[in-house]
Amino acid sequence: MRSFFKNIFSTIIGMFTSLILFSLLVLGLIAVFSSNDEIKIKKNSILELNLSEVKVVERVSNNPIKELVLNSDIKKTIALLDVLNSIERAKKDKNIKAIYINTSNVNAGISQIEEIRNKLLEFKKTKKQIIAYSENYSQSAYYLASVADKVYLNPAGMMELKGLSITQMFYKGLLEKLDIDVQIIRHGEFKSAVEPFMLEKMSKENREQMSLLLNSVSNTILESIGKERNININDIKEHINNISLENPNKCVELNYIDGLLYEDQVKNKLKSISKAKTLNIVSLVDYNKTKEKETEKSKKQIAIIYANGSISSGEGDENNIGSITTAKAIEKARKDKNIKAIVLRVNSGGGSALASDVIWRETYLTKKPLVVSMGDYAASGGYYIACAADKIIANTTTLTGSIGVFGMIPNMQEFYKNKLGITLDTVNTHKHADIGINRPLTRFEKEKIQKMVHNTYETFISKVSKGRGMSKQSVDKIGQGRVWSGYDAKNIGLIDKHGGIEKAIKIAANLAKIKSYNIISLPREKESLLVDIAKSLNANTDIAALVLEKTGLQSDLINPINEVLKADKIQARIPYVIKLK
Repeated sequence: MRSFFKNIFSTIIGMFTSLILFSLLVLGLIAVFSSNDEIKIKKNSILELNLSEVKVVERVSNNPIKELVLNSDIKKTIALLDVLNSIERAKKDKNIKAIYINTSNVNAGISQIEEIRNKLLEFKKTKKQIIAYSENYSQSAYYLASVADKVYLNPAGMMELKGLSITQMFYKGLLEKLDIDVQIIRHGEFKSAVEPFMLEKMSKENREQMSLLLNSVSNTILESIGKERNININDIKEHINNISLENPNKCVELNYIDGLLYEDQVKNKLKSISKAKTLNIVSLVDYNKTKEKETEKSKKQIAIIYANGSISSGEGDENNIGSITTAKAIEKARKDKNIKAIVLRVNSGGGSALASDVIWRETYLTKKPLVVSMGDYAASGGYYIACAADKIIANTTTLTGSIGVFGMIPNMQEFYKNKLGITLDTVNTHKHADIGINRPLTRFEKEKIQKMVHNTYETFISKVSKGRGMSKQSVDKIGQGRVWSGYDAKNIGLIDKHGGIEKAIKIAANLAKIKSYNIISLPREKESLLVDIAKSLNANTDIAALVLEKTGLQSDLINPINEVLKADKIQARIPYVIKLK
């Protein structure tokens, strides 16, 4: 009887789930087909860049239904390369008379903003105008808008320019309250990824590198703004420190803003620029749908392999780097006769050292031209998988380096006992059979793991040494877990040139000695929306869920602990990303 009711219940659940999936499928198809209407660009149109309404990502999912469901917070996403290509086409498009930057915030990483901004600077060389307007400028929005020929602000609006800041959260006190002892073994005095689990504030070394890093990135941004607005960088720093941009009129007086206008007044100016009877504004998303179709398909290809997210063993997706998925993609590219060069787009703060090594092996085996394009960050494991490339390209604001290794093994014994009422008892066949998360490490075990961490670090710097043509001593000197800005990374030999993904593609083509080629993206998506949903429905309860239930903490507070518990024990990663808000 029990089995009967169980089967009935399972059937009901299955029918309910199927109904939900079918509804999502129908809604998705409706959205897809409605969005595929042919869009024609009228004469004298204005291209609008509103990056408050769309999110710039490294790669957009090929599954439109998946995109609809998984990005419900921001319904529209656009790939960085599509943004750049749209601006490039607008340069030559006779129907586009100007670009209108209308954004209060930019949903993109700091390095992505830099790439878009540099592309807009290229656009300006055509003598077509760029007009910027916002009711309120965030720092990210103003950084982008400062390239414009004219920058306007709402008379009642405000402009934010306050500098950069990194605030780290430290979990030592929380872990003590939960009776979780995180046993840490590291190599590198600057390897700060472990500090939140062992300290209550930043170490002297970490504070030092954070200060140098932030100032390097900040100076890059402020110099860029100052150059376009004709304001001395020292004056900008003084204005920031004195909060001199407290009202719109002051912004105009100090030359950050060209005028205080309402949106209708700005649109009148745009209408005058376009010389059209009616103002035709085309959105970035719509303009991207009109991209030119290839008239002649070349057999020669350049493969862009996207490595985005944390690095772990196994399969990956567009938001996570799986060693199997990424290694297979590189293997396919290096063996495919039609693929003449590879661009590895890395946007990762690292992860598993083992998984990083698996991916590195495929890059090392690649005899074709291999160029790495670094996104917002390519550090620790992210730099590990990049170091064998022929050329490494990064933006000045890219976070890179962090050549260091650490191990973390949490001891959960007291947490189980004191917080959950669970006790453990073990039978071993050998002395160290139960080494893991259920008891403290012995001195002997710590020494062995320390040796493993040291060996992994030696392997890491050896591969960087070989890939970058530097001595191991030189790599060790700039290693030790230290993080560098892209600007400084070029001076110390970690990268070859400053630039974005477009520059990386051009360099790859030159190395392959090809002029005509097509771009393909790897890894190819295989899984359907149904598989993704099934995976989420099948999610297992983990330790973090138990902690959340017990303490009532918010998930964003506990996620770092969850990452430590679930990750490989030997890791190469950074704990932070600079975000320009």
